[in-house]
Amino acid sequence: MSALLDGKVAVVTGAGRGIGRGEAIELARQGACVVVNDYDGDACAAVADEIVALGGRAVPHAGDASDLGDAEALIRAALDTYGQLDALVNNAGVLRDRTLVKMTAEEWDDVVRVHLRGHYAPTHFACAYWKSAGVPGRIVCTASTSGLLGNFGQANYGAAKAGIAAFSTIVALEMKRHGVTCNAIAPAARTRMTEGAYGTIEGSGDDFDFWHPDNVAPFVAFLCSEAAGEISGKVFGVQGNTVELYRPIESAAAIENPAGRWNPADFTDRVGELFKESGIEPTAENPMRRLRYSMTRRT
Repeated sequence: MSALLDGKVAVVTGAGRGIGRGEAIELARQGACVVVNDYDGDACAAVADEIVALGGRAVPHAGDASDLGDAEALIRAALDTYGQLDALVNNAGVLRDRTLVKMTAEEWDDVVRVHLRGHYAPTHFACAYWKSAGVPGRIVCTASTSGLLGNFGQANYGAAKAGIAAFSTIVALEMKRHGVTCNAIAPAARTRMTEGAYGTIEGSGDDFDFWHPDNVAPFVAFLCSEAAGEISGKVFGVQGNTVELYRPIESAAAIENPAGRWNPADFTDRVGELFKESGIEPTAENPMRRLRYSMTRRT
């Protein structure tokens, strides 16, 4: 039986370590030629060498995915080396966690640039190629539950990740007629980045390590395949042995004023109807409690 991505070419950003490394290796395992991108040249070269040692095909590309020149060169590297591009996995990211009052403008800008611009730039050039060449493509973006639900101390990261989820949906709409799909994942895994947000998450010690970053890669490989051609504009949670499909934001309750325009004072008596009908608490809550999994889970 042939591998899922035989004859395909994929670019993976932020692939020097963690989730991105696992994605690059899995795509190669499934038959794809992979351009391994990372800001750290030694790290992406090591992953490319690892893929080649396993019998796959890969080349490294050191560069900043958020830089337009580097991003254009990255997509061009895939075309010049392998003659085509079939999939783009946007994974590059950084953390600068701090509560909003203590957060500097530089910490805000760094995170928003790497995540949002780091998605925009490679996707811009990849989509331009697919549109011009008249060939289909696959895009996988990396969002986060921090952006979908919110997480303490991550205003910059959460805002960027929420933007990525919206970005992915809009790219899916714009590129549908060109045969390009775009989906986002919200992964949870043990990486250098998550240690800053959650502390060190140890493995279970069992045969299956729920929090291993490589657990995210199989679903990403599937989304990059022809088998996922009808799936686009969706956001999935991926962790351990679990894949979740998240609903789009939708209305939970509504109130209307029969007389027309509201008077602000009217809400004193009426706004409580929204919370009663929806079951949503009016005060700030820890949204991570709504997750189906726990960061302390062991399986």
